[in-house]
Amino acid sequence: MGQPRAAGSADGAPARLPLVLTALWAAAVGLELTYVLVLGPGPPPLGPLARALQLALAAFQLLNLLGNVGLFLRSDPSIRGVMLAGRGLGQGWAYCYQCQSQVPPRSGHCSACRVCILRRDHHCRLLGRCVGFRNYRPFLCLLLHAAGVLLHISVLLGPALSALLRAHTPLHMAALLLLPRLMLLTGRVSLAQFALAFVTDTCVAGALLCGAGLLFHGMLLLRGQTTWEWARGQHAYDLGPCHNLQAALGPRWALVWLWPFLASPLPGDGITFQTTADVGHTAS
Repeated sequence: MGQPRAAGSADGAPARLPLVLTALWAAAVGLELTYVLVLGPGPPPLGPLARALQLALAAFQLLNLLGNVGLFLRSDPSIRGVMLAGRGLGQGWAYCYQCQSQVPPRSGHCSACRVCILRRDHHCRLLGRCVGFRNYRPFLCLLLHAAGVLLHISVLLGPALSALLRAHTPLHMAALLLLPRLMLLTGRVSLAQFALAFVTDTCVAGALLCGAGLLFHGMLLLRGQTTWEWARGQHAYDLGPCHNLQAALGPRWALVWLWPFLASPLPGDGITFQTTADVGHTAS
């Protein structure tokens, strides 16, 4: 008889509502961006070479963004389907009463996903899925390319927004940037001007948020920590920056940022992890 697998019911599937809401928000921004570029003020005219470079950069960013979103959502970071029975239990193993299973070190139960996650970092509310051992790489690359796409859009629309703001008083400028919907409802701006201000505001705020997240998780990546371990000051799995990068991104860690489908298999299984104490014992 085969070994029983880790528990996890179908009810543990990630909620789809956050993903749907995020997709609707992205679609709304995309439609307003299209309106600004086609019918509104749009960016300043570009030469043929500059236009070709802009299109090539946009295609590269969008392919990476969508590819990493797909990989992130398709990679199941949970203990479902993972053979845990019969594994040698040791220090750090615990019993999860919700999943009714022994779980390895660095795992954690997610109340939203309703299952334990291997090397759990946190639950991403925008995409409705936990970040763990199997999808940490596409999550990091997603932060990078999302920040790049949003920053690219902000740079494209910056000159048009700057020209719009210079044509009005400082108070009108502040209201347009902070309360664009109110300005539209009161008839102070046209639909094209509202769309320009809203898309630029959203992209700048999103780029800052993604950039801050990338810096934070980049720090955790170099230290070999999860968010949970960082909050508690634990450094048991910090084996040095190079080893930590390989453990999270695979042997081709320097290239995975450029293409989501680049093969770079992770060296571990998400169940057992080398610690600083193990390294010390090996060296001695």
